[in-house]
Amino acid sequence: MENNTLDAHTEELLKQYDEQLPIYEQMEKLAYDCLRHTLRKQGIYVTSIEHRIKERKSLQGKLELKGSKYATINDVTDIVGLRVITFYSDDVDKVAAIVKRTFDIDWEKSVDKRKLHQMDSFGYNSLHYICNLPKTVIDDPEMPALNTIRFEIQMRTTLQHVWSTIEHDTGYKGDVKIPPEYKRQFSRLAGMLELIDNEFSRLRTTLIDYRRKVQSLVASGQLDDVLLDTETFRSYLKLQPFDRLNKRIAAINQAEIYPTSLLSFIPILKSFGFNTLGDVQKFITTYEEEAYQLAISQLAFTDLDILSENVGLLNLCIVYVVKNGGGILGLKHIFNFIYNEKECNYLAELAFKHASTLSFMKHQT
Repeated sequence: MENNTLDAHTEELLKQYDEQLPIYEQMEKLAYDCLRHTLRKQGIYVTSIEHRIKERKSLQGKLELKGSKYATINDVTDIVGLRVITFYSDDVDKVAAIVKRTFDIDWEKSVDKRKLHQMDSFGYNSLHYICNLPKTVIDDPEMPALNTIRFEIQMRTTLQHVWSTIEHDTGYKGDVKIPPEYKRQFSRLAGMLELIDNEFSRLRTTLIDYRRKVQSLVASGQLDDVLLDTETFRSYLKLQPFDRLNKRIAAINQAEIYPTSLLSFIPILKSFGFNTLGDVQKFITTYEEEAYQLAISQLAFTDLDILSENVGLLNLCIVYVVKNGGGILGLKHIFNFIYNEKECNYLAELAFKHASTLSFMKHQT
């Protein structure tokens, strides 16, 4: 039911809102589509982009409180609103840079609430830009208001957004006065979340720097300084360290090599006590010739003409286990990581049989 006690000015502003609602709807769609497309094009991943038009009832409540400050409805700059939620705090600035290049910004009305530094304001530490659609986005002579009516874009992190929602849900920012002990509790929690927010960004930066350092060390051959893990092994594989052995093995039967992931071998290599990529490189150098001889034993009397890319590494592992006294049990351990358990016994016994024909087995006890 309409409120019949509204003053004439508020009534006029609401009338203007009703008349311009189709414009707001088009603005909302244009701004959202443009922002989403631009962020995606720039490779900026965000949690979500929320968008809405302020409902008439909500606007009426706002105007009843402070309608006198608005000469026309166009002075209300948040009727159309978008909110970009990012994972990391430094991504807020990346999004802001894109927003600045995409839309026209009203800098006098825009505000960076992150600089307010209020102890209990973590959930409201958003960056707020008041924007217009430039003619590069839309230029419709029949609807010039699309370029003049302002809208708001808020940018905040996921943790800030969650905290704001919690504050709203608990009524912390409501009309009821909160006792000092509860305010202190909120402030402590807000401080902790702000620290976590900043630390996540710092950790991401540290990990990016680490990956770059690893890639540099691997490329320069300083493998002894690089710990063996999934990330470093992936970088190491770009050097194709098993390529020469694979090609030698493939040449036995003029076989083709089909690609497959070698990351499943990381637990096996670690079980051998290898801690760095340097250990893996020494492993290849030390056992490459015997791994090739094992392949000859396996393939010489077959017509296999398609081999997996893991053939070289697998044979290296088989030779390592057998030469170091691991026997069939050690081989079962390897195959258990790569294949299903039912095949492990057969494959381990077959691999040991082929390895037994090699010269180094004569020295095994």
